[in-house]
Amino acid sequence: MSGIELHMPTFWLVVGSAAIDSINPCAIGVLVLMISVIMGQKHSVAKMLFLGGLYIFAIFLTYLLAGFGLLYFLAKVPLFITEYLSIFVGLLIIIFGFFEIKDYFWYGKGFSLGIPPMFMDRIHKLSKNVTVPGVFLMGMFVAGVELPCTGAPYLAIITILSLNFDFTALMLLILYNIIFVAPLIIILLLVAGGLKLNKVSGWRHESRGLMRLGIGLLMVALGWLLILIANGTINFG
Repeated sequence: MSGIELHMPTFWLVVGSAAIDSINPCAIGVLVLMISVIMGQKHSVAKMLFLGGLYIFAIFLTYLLAGFGLLYFLAKVPLFITEYLSIFVGLLIIIFGFFEIKDYFWYGKGFSLGIPPMFMDRIHKLSKNVTVPGVFLMGMFVAGVELPCTGAPYLAIITILSLNFDFTALMLLILYNIIFVAPLIIILLLVAGGLKLNKVSGWRHESRGLMRLGIGLLMVALGWLLILIANGTINFG
């Protein structure tokens, strides 16, 4: 029981962070775009579910593999370097968090975290290729280019997990990614069940400010927590 209790604060931190991070406008927007292309080409609901599921799996796999690689790398860094690195990462994430919070009050004004415009044309072109390889490639591509929009909370969690690198840390990383793609799965199933795509798109546009605020507050909290863990003020075990 003590071994389980030892990891409970980290467990709830991972679950809560992933739940907030999962409600982001970037991945949801591309999923809506891809579904609209599939529906416009008059494909069946079954094919939409298959291709949509493949797109989501590609995002999940790309994030997971990247997370594993970074987690392993950070775990191998000497402890005294990791402490300073964690403080730097924490400060960086706090700064990014303030940019996200800014978008709640002044959306689109000044610098914003999001998919770089230079990649948006590429995403639109990829979304028209609704073959199995095309959809999988788009999921991997989106997972890579949306990192400015979604990567900071993930980086914070990976850094925290690397401070106590073990099998539990690996399982928590998998759990984070499952929760991260859960809203995409829910949206896909709702659309397959008859929900109008324009309602999903409208909800996304209406809620993007709140999404930014929630993610921004999360990033500030995670960055501050990471600094406190790095300097020994807080110890999750």
